[in-house]
Amino acid sequence: MAKESFDKEIQFLRMLVLTSGAYNRQQFAERLGISVHTFDKTLRRLKEIVQTIHAELPEKQGTEFADMLRFSYYESSDPILLFLYRAKSLKESESHRLSLIVAALQEKALTAAELMDICCDELPADVSLPDEKTIRSDLKYLEQVGVIKREAGGRPYRYRVYNDLVAQLTDDELLDLYDFVDVMANTQVPSVQGYLLRDTLKKALKQKELPLAVTDSFLYKYHYYSRILDEAHLFPLFQAIRLRRKVRFLYFSPKTGKSYASQNTNPLFERETEGREEHVLPLKVVYDHQYGRWYLLGNNYRQGIMKYRVEGLTQVEESEEVPEAEFAQKLAQLKARTRLSWLVDTGAPVKVKVRFFRPDKQQPDFVKERVLLQGQWGTITEENDDWFIYEITVNGTTEIKPWLRSFGSSCEVLEPVRLRREFIAEWKEIQSYYEPFRENL
Repeated sequence: MAKESFDKEIQFLRMLVLTSGAYNRQQFAERLGISVHTFDKTLRRLKEIVQTIHAELPEKQGTEFADMLRFSYYESSDPILLFLYRAKSLKESESHRLSLIVAALQEKALTAAELMDICCDELPADVSLPDEKTIRSDLKYLEQVGVIKREAGGRPYRYRVYNDLVAQLTDDELLDLYDFVDVMANTQVPSVQGYLLRDTLKKALKQKELPLAVTDSFLYKYHYYSRILDEAHLFPLFQAIRLRRKVRFLYFSPKTGKSYASQNTNPLFERETEGREEHVLPLKVVYDHQYGRWYLLGNNYRQGIMKYRVEGLTQVEESEEVPEAEFAQKLAQLKARTRLSWLVDTGAPVKVKVRFFRPDKQQPDFVKERVLLQGQWGTITEENDDWFIYEITVNGTTEIKPWLRSFGSSCEVLEPVRLRREFIAEWKEIQSYYEPFRENL
């Protein structure tokens, strides 16, 4: 994974997907909080990465970046997700050096000293030569990310490429594994690692010269682009939670007019940011399947328990560590506050009572099956052949409303009265959209 932050590129892609090119350059730049010049530079960089990934595509000057999304409709999540993770923030010398190391280890196991000799012999003349400490640092990084493996034995340690899984599989087993990873990456969360693994398996299939047509077993077209892009923040947040470290970030709420702000590194062009600086102890990360959103729940030392949409996080940095006892106390507070949350709502508890109508007796009772599957801690208190009563106490009704609404005419809200009236008003409004314009129709 790249160490550099891709906040600007992520927000750029989110806006591109959600607005479908509705903004011009000036509007795009204003929404992002950057200059038109920076917008153009970012666009050029993304195009270069896309050209690198899809080298087989004909190169056309002036092609809109949105064409990349339309090129492969069913796999349009691939470039959006993968090219940000492929565009590693490596210096040119690091890029050359790591490529040489991996290529050399493809043939046989080598020591750090042997790899240093290879790098000194084969690196371009304009690239600085590495010392042994640099090579050992590179080997440690490649070993941590699972690219190479240190062989058993004493010093000097020998390293080899770690491709045992792919090398030991037959062609049919490799195809089965690819199909399994493809399904899991496209249907489970988080999915970044799955897409990267799928991409590696696809390269292995190409190396074995298997026909590419056999890899296209499944097609997907329901991706939540924001969900995939937001996973760039997940693993740093998971690490901060595991290490009990606070994080600092600049937050843009959904109500904010901008979604990104330049870091004001040049004092001549310093501008006032519209984001909100936050210093938070992260406690939990939650995924909302209904809308494809990630949420960060944590303790803000000014305001207590807070929730943040991950899409609004930029410039995330780890801060100081907190004692284990303090972390456990804050986590217990969060669990108490969200014990009755349908998702992350921390409002006042309210009892919701709903009547669900069963389908025709000739059909399976899919309504009850779904309620039992998705209804969390709610219970069925009364039922007959035509309907059943479902009750649940939740922190506020905002988050449960979309779930109830999705049942359509199979659901009637009984309590609370306020929620019932809200549903009546919504359905009346929907009905008005379908009323005829002329009385004689």
